[in-house]
Amino acid sequence: MNIDEAIELLRNKGYKTTGRRKDILAFFEKADGYRTAKDLINYLEETYEGISFDTVYRNLHLYNEVGILETTELNGEKHFRMNCTHHHHHHFICNACGKTKEIVVCPMDEVQQTLANYAIEGHKFEIYGLCPLCKSA
Repeated sequence: MNIDEAIELLRNKGYKTTGRRKDILAFFEKADGYRTAKDLINYLEETYEGISFDTVYRNLHLYNEVGILETTELNGEKHFRMNCTHHHHHHFICNACGKTKEIVVCPMDEVQQTLANYAIEGHKFEIYGLCPLCKSA
């Protein structure tokens, strides 16, 4: 998802697109992988001195709720990234830097056979480890 798609989605859901909200989107569009709320606050404080944690978390929750951001948990902390909506895939996530690498393999074909009598409503498949840069450091 890019900024224009995200803004359109917000407008379609009846939300305003303020300068601050656009700056949050710009941060995630540039980010290479998952980022924390603290990463976002550090970025926003350059422009919005004294921005509150409440404001940041409210917007992160909104963006996740409407499908702009996706979340994962790394080292006991929630991390966010721009949602990848163009095709179905999964991610390798670096535990050290949060960078992601797309994985096109999906285990759901086998799982659906095993759970044939169940109504599967969604899934998430992630692999965690160290990217080549962090591994060599």
